[in-house]
Amino acid sequence: MSDVEKYLTTEEVAQIARTVPSTVRYWRHRGTGPRGIKRGKRVLYAESAVAAWLAGKDDQAQAKA
Repeated sequence: MSDVEKYLTTEEVAQIARTVPSTVRYWRHRGTGPRGIKRGKRVLYAESAVAAWLAGKDDQAQAKA
């Protein structure tokens, strides 16, 4: 088993959060959503960062809220 981090697209994060991709992009813009990284034109989200954000444990995102 590999310890390689899985990355999610904006659309996948929206499905997990039961919202639309534009809301995830807005959360990222405001700094209240999970931390994303830009890869070319795409924004990707580490699965662990999304899980932490959903659990309310992502201190950096919560501090900006």
